[in-house]
Amino acid sequence: MIGVQVQDNESIDRALRRFKKKYERSGVLKEFKKRTNFVKPSMKKRLANIKAARRQYRLSREQA
Repeated sequence: MIGVQVQDNESIDRALRRFKKKYERSGVLKEFKKRTNFVKPSMKKRLANIKAARRQYRLSREQA
């Protein structure tokens, strides 16, 4: 569980900003989204192939 100790003479905004940074770095939201949306292995493979093809296309356009 992520928590932040609010120090003396520290504004709530600053403590909230520190909390948000910790939250982002820990990857809680990313993990949550990954677990809630199940993608079949065949679909993962298909999406990876499409992504690789796009990457190759961009690289070939940059070199030309």
